[in-house]
Amino acid sequence: MRIVTILVAAVLLVGCRPSEDPHARLVLANGRIVTVDSLMPQAEALAVIGDTIAAIGSAGEIAEYVGDNTRVIDLGGALAIPGFIEGHGHFMGVGQAKMILDLTVAQTWDDIVAMVGEAAAGTEPGEWITGRGWHQEKWTAVPDGSVDGVPTHHTLSAASPDNPVFLRHASGHAAFANAEAMRKAGVSPETPNPSGGEIIRDARGQLTGLFRESAADLIGAALEKAREAMTPEELDAERREQARLAIQECLENGITSFHDAGASFETIDFFKSLADEGALPVRLYVMVLTSNADLAQNMAAYRMVGYGANRLTVRSIKRSIDGALGSHGAWLLEPYADMPSSSGLNTVPPDEVARAAELSLEHGYQVSIHAIGDRANREVLDIFERAYATVDEPRNLRWRIEHSQHLNVDDIPRFGELGVIASMQGVHATSDGPWVPVRLGEARAREAYVFQDLWQTGAVVTNGTDAPVEDISPIASFYSTVSRRLVDGSVFFEGQRLTREQALVSYTLNNAYAAFEEDLKGSLTPGKLADITVLSKDIMTIPEDEIPSTEVVYTIVGGDVLYERE
Repeated sequence: MRIVTILVAAVLLVGCRPSEDPHARLVLANGRIVTVDSLMPQAEALAVIGDTIAAIGSAGEIAEYVGDNTRVIDLGGALAIPGFIEGHGHFMGVGQAKMILDLTVAQTWDDIVAMVGEAAAGTEPGEWITGRGWHQEKWTAVPDGSVDGVPTHHTLSAASPDNPVFLRHASGHAAFANAEAMRKAGVSPETPNPSGGEIIRDARGQLTGLFRESAADLIGAALEKAREAMTPEELDAERREQARLAIQECLENGITSFHDAGASFETIDFFKSLADEGALPVRLYVMVLTSNADLAQNMAAYRMVGYGANRLTVRSIKRSIDGALGSHGAWLLEPYADMPSSSGLNTVPPDEVARAAELSLEHGYQVSIHAIGDRANREVLDIFERAYATVDEPRNLRWRIEHSQHLNVDDIPRFGELGVIASMQGVHATSDGPWVPVRLGEARAREAYVFQDLWQTGAVVTNGTDAPVEDISPIASFYSTVSRRLVDGSVFFEGQRLTREQALVSYTLNNAYAAFEEDLKGSLTPGKLADITVLSKDIMTIPEDEIPSTEVVYTIVGGDVLYERE
């Protein structure tokens, strides 16, 4: 891969636009170009001048743009589409996931214990061991003595007696800690549940090691305290490595823009410094995640649109009203089928969410609320509806519900009626599909991941992966969206599949619309930014089962080829 050398050279060209030369600096020729533009749905070639698309059309029409200094890429019939836009992910988390234990590969709890034991053998006593990606529903077996389907900490504590261990659930909405981590955090069987969280105990009232939602912050605070010993230089080097790894993951997967679903003001300062240095090749649309008090104090100063040659936009806030279905944290109207004692967790009180919406109206921010359970989605729709009644053009707000996973049938039409964006992730449907009926029961499972039903209401449906919760690959999520096929070959509620055309729009133009950027990106249209992804196979026409084997050949951002497959 030539990705590193290409990045250094190409980013310096961002925004350069020849004033006189009518020739293109890049031409894509001899391909099948699917534009996602109804005025010219398909073409053979396109030309790039500066960082925008100058023309699109037949090979003969584009030939006149070729000059002595034009780079011409012969696509050889390959498919070119608008650059994939990740509609909901966690940018720094993508990089961080590459620097800690990858628990997604674990088949059993014993696998995780072995991974931690191996890490402890090579780690100084007292140093933290962290990981992410475990999911009890994806294990081949659950050990005897488990509580709520999750083992107790004892074998993990024995494998790492001298190192605190903190392992995030794949969803990010629960975590597991060993005895040393709980000791460091000062958590005991008598520690009360924090607001919006739950410390899981066994029948004797003893700690199991599992922490749901905000309870995980008790362990996280101890980890952060340990990190205070790091120097500013060490912290800066760490986050730069996280950003580098995230950028590499994006470009290798054909992602040209990324909706970062939750960053602090401090992280936004870091993004801005990267943009100033010309070191932010992937375009970021950032949602601010912080308290209402912090929002009120800072959001006016941090709002920015198209900063650094359209590399950084901050104009949305993110709050989470519930947790995740996999960790029994999604807030439901009725109890869980497999845990009748619980209807999930309300992580942020509705009045706080409503106040965040008020602040967003005052400062011109979009509202993006994480809601997974049917109760959570109803509460957010109610908050939005009340806020919409106070403005003249509510559809111009483009407020979003992040995930929109499990909906009561009565609430589905409200997305289209109100103009609420359903910010969804196709890959969640097939990743979660095998165990969703266990959580919800067969009848309610039909109301989960209803992509086509929401589309038919007239709502804007977007797509993504929630990386690092799932693999960042748009190809995998596109395939899940159009096939709904589970690992056992069955199809998860076939009627909710999107067509390939719908799925492509959800990953390009709809994501651009959800960021107020449809005039800049999302389709291959003259005048728009030259953000383009070239694929090895035509995902719009090949047999469905061939889609997962498709690879990214080129990732082009602003006319710069930032990744090419070798």
